[in-house]
Amino acid sequence: MHIVITDCDHAGVDIERECVEAADGGLTWCQDTTPDGIIANAGDAQGLIVQYGQITAEVLAALPGLRVVSRYGVGVDTVDVEAATRHGVAVCNVPDYGTEAVSDHAITLALAVLRDVTGLDRRLREGAPSLEPAQPIFQLRGRRFGVIGAGAIGMATARKAAGLGFEVVLTDPRLTPGDTTPEGWAVVSFDTLVSSAQVISLHLPLTEQTHHLIDVAALAAMRDDAILINTARGGVVDTDALVEALASGQIFGAGLDVLEEEPLAVGHPLTRFERVILTPHAGFYTEESYAELKARTAQNAIDVIAGRRPRNILNPEVLDG
Repeated sequence: MHIVITDCDHAGVDIERECVEAADGGLTWCQDTTPDGIIANAGDAQGLIVQYGQITAEVLAALPGLRVVSRYGVGVDTVDVEAATRHGVAVCNVPDYGTEAVSDHAITLALAVLRDVTGLDRRLREGAPSLEPAQPIFQLRGRRFGVIGAGAIGMATARKAAGLGFEVVLTDPRLTPGDTTPEGWAVVSFDTLVSSAQVISLHLPLTEQTHHLIDVAALAAMRDDAILINTARGGVVDTDALVEALASGQIFGAGLDVLEEEPLAVGHPLTRFERVILTPHAGFYTEESYAELKARTAQNAIDVIAGRRPRNILNPEVLDG
């Protein structure tokens, strides 16, 4: 078994190497995302582990022994999945790692905005330890926390919010408004959630249907004490509309870990607002989630090569042929 890591921006690959060697395989770590480079480095590979590597139809045709492409994380936009399927190559990802990390980050952003933690800290460091500029500050208990997207991360966020005393409501296309979840949380319509929740936390993928889901109309429907939390995908929110809503006082604040354009440009309008907290797409990261991502990415590749069905696969039909 030979597995090649085409590229990654990690400090090392000891976790992946340990997994592969435990399966009596060998691991090669390269740093070339180009099709030509990948072909040159992976001629005898049965498996590829990729982060940004371009796995094109050309690459797949040039690697006849390849059986699996395993992607760090969720997105596989650099992998030609259709071509992989034609060549009988499994494409795997790790869509559900970091549930605790991202949900922790969503809650952290919500609390920091509600309590103006960053503003209080900055003013104290600047020699102006006044509470007045931070007002109003809101308590958690009794405030309505709306979760848009009831997948693993959304449900983990809801659980943590409920534990802090928030009243939790959910909306998701798979759930029926008027129902109650087994945890006792109300399922409501999207319109009801955005118009009534004081914290609105986004936990849904970016698709044609969800692009700019939070647009001018959605922001206009929100309460003036609402805060928007986004740890999902930047494109779910219309950034220009959000800036306008913040500038006009239509909503109270926001906590954003993801943006339409990353990295955020210096001097971007979002940096002007006192009750906006920005983090650089860091919600996924903890020591634990990082180790989980690396081990599961490697294990997916190992399982396919060993003839086992991996935990996550986008084209399972290649294993059924």
